[in-house]
Amino acid sequence: MSFRIGVDGGGTKTECILLDGLGAVAARHTAPGCNPNLVGPERARAVFLAALRTMLANAGVGVSPPEIAATLLCMAGNSSFWGETATTMTGFGKVTTASDSLPVLELATSGAPGLVLHAGTGSFVTARAPDGSVHYAGGLGWRFGDAGGGYDLGRRGIARALLELQGWAERTALAEALCQHTGAADYAANSRILYSSADPGPSIVAFASRVADLAGEGCRPAQQVIAQSLSELAALVNAVLPRLFPLATADARVPCGVSGALLNRPPCLYTLHALAATHAWPFRLQAVTEPPIEGVRRLLLKMS
Repeated sequence: MSFRIGVDGGGTKTECILLDGLGAVAARHTAPGCNPNLVGPERARAVFLAALRTMLANAGVGVSPPEIAATLLCMAGNSSFWGETATTMTGFGKVTTASDSLPVLELATSGAPGLVLHAGTGSFVTARAPDGSVHYAGGLGWRFGDAGGGYDLGRRGIARALLELQGWAERTALAEALCQHTGAADYAANSRILYSSADPGPSIVAFASRVADLAGEGCRPAQQVIAQSLSELAALVNAVLPRLFPLATADARVPCGVSGALLNRPPCLYTLHALAATHAWPFRLQAVTEPPIEGVRRLLLKMS
């Protein structure tokens, strides 16, 4: 029996699945993130290959190693890097690379025309036009944007909290939350901790969840942080819609998924619905509740 492998490689985690000849999941494995833009190319490749080896070692399918007919890599970060990595992989059948946006688009539209808004560490908008072509917008990485993503929300929340600790903005629960997050009591100590960290990204992303908590509890600055960040994501949607769906109307809606735990938190989802109404988007936002690896599985099943 031949098997197929699927990988969803993002900034937060790397998920692998092994499908048997009938399409059933024979093994799974989750490892740390492998986005080369975040962890560097050497670390990304090492994490990715170790994840594959661990999954195959633990597969328990009675064949060591199992015969692999095809491998689908849906990966975040530099596409050229993953294309080059794919060419070095032997024993994995036909190796195909794609963006990590493709699985969530599959979950949102099941192969039909439509789009998906996704946020994890970063964010992007991906759409399948009526002619079947797939388009990717955003996903520039934390250095240059990704509004609505965990890094952007965390960064904006920390910036506002630091101003509160400086005394230039009214002190709210946001400042208290940052002090709890870092264990520091004032602006100087917080600034020193945040800037001395060799890898501040995970801590910044983690603070985004606290921003969403506070927004849900009525903290006005936290709500403003979410509104500002998601307004920029909405601007990206406004750029995509007229170009790819010029005929979409309120009576001819296209499916639009909202993917990622952060975007589906009530304060973020409420803000997205408000933006959809403001901009008269010709679709109804629908939560994508299944994880991206499920989208990878569905794409694998469609591969010949």
